[in-house]
Amino acid sequence: MMSYSIYYSLFPFFCFLLIIISTNCLAKTTFHPKTLFLAVKKDPSSLQYITEIQQRTPLVPLKLAIHLAGDSLWVDCENGYKSSTYKPSRCKSRQCKLASTTQCGECLLGFVQRGPGCNKDACYNHVENPLVEILTSGEIAEDVLSIQSINESFPGPVATIPKFIFSCAGSYVTQDLGKDVKGTVGFGHQSAVSVPAQFASAFKFSRKFAICLSSSTERNGIIFIGNSPYLLNSGIDASRDLIYTPILTSPYDIVRDKKSSEYYIKVSSISINGKNVPLNKTLLSLKNGFGTSISTAVPYTIMLPSIYNAITKAFVNEMPKEVRSVPPVEPFTTCFNSRDIGISRLGFNAPEINVALDKKNVNWRITGANSLVKVNEDVICLAFVERRTRDWGQGIVIGAYQMQDNLVEFDLSRRRIGFSNSLFFRQTMCSNQNYT
Repeated sequence: MMSYSIYYSLFPFFCFLLIIISTNCLAKTTFHPKTLFLAVKKDPSSLQYITEIQQRTPLVPLKLAIHLAGDSLWVDCENGYKSSTYKPSRCKSRQCKLASTTQCGECLLGFVQRGPGCNKDACYNHVENPLVEILTSGEIAEDVLSIQSINESFPGPVATIPKFIFSCAGSYVTQDLGKDVKGTVGFGHQSAVSVPAQFASAFKFSRKFAICLSSSTERNGIIFIGNSPYLLNSGIDASRDLIYTPILTSPYDIVRDKKSSEYYIKVSSISINGKNVPLNKTLLSLKNGFGTSISTAVPYTIMLPSIYNAITKAFVNEMPKEVRSVPPVEPFTTCFNSRDIGISRLGFNAPEINVALDKKNVNWRITGANSLVKVNEDVICLAFVERRTRDWGQGIVIGAYQMQDNLVEFDLSRRRIGFSNSLFFRQTMCSNQNYT
């Protein structure tokens, strides 16, 4: 689909030839990594997960937010984008077709002067800030992009795509993404220009990636792009014993005029301490316009009011009677006295939430480490949030907090998502790795 070269090292090569006035010789070494990785850190202010990539010529480090459902990588081009290898994509070009857009124009972003993000006869696609739901257009372009590869259980050579397709946006689109964050990295499964799609095409490995989010704001988690194993410090391959469920696709994204890149899964029921929670199954069905999606942009799992009320009621009923309720702390409504709740290797002592997926005995277990959050020294709250828009949207959006210290694999080639359950069961965590 795309022809790329990867440059591991460049060094002078002297050539002695007669009757040649001048010669430039560079030896080019290629390698074919099986797995790449991105270090991921939790931003304490925005609660977004942030990574860093190297882009442009000369290479510049850029902080970008992870956007699981994003169709592409986009960056702020309005504020000081300089590169000798930037190339805008012309209308009806191959790059535009890969980005599935026919939108063409001239300087749609309203930039003051010509340059990156503002060129004649350029094509544009949608760029999105998922945190504040800003959706606008961005100029499609190519430039150099580099990330680290994996060499066994340690970082390997830098992997580079010289003509990585991305989008340019205005500075205002970065609103609330976090300090010094210049855009987002898109991992959407319906796009040929998402990060995993382009790297898989460039290096001929599986269209697959796995997210392992750290619960700490001080220690990095990791995203693996490419083939397993996904090794942790303890020698554990976090990809072993995954439970799999199919990726479901929303039929259509009206706003973007194409299929949605959101990751949906089938949730058939939810139980707490083995007791089934009575839920309106209509709200769990994607066919009815609701369903369950997974999002790294949402800090905590969001639920429609009837689901939220049923879950919180059942959870409170299963808490030990000596645990006292306390006034709510925004954005949470169900909170407890922290002195009444103990802690174990699985996190806070809490009723176990069991999310039943598409088949019998395929369950995602949520323990206290992912169901309760400490908001201050005195208060611990149930880490779920009621959806403010009451009459539309997904029934459940599984947020980043519930994914912390779980390995979640997205196998796009086989159209499935794998869940490890909490790595605490295996006495390890997402920050226990040698790569970042």
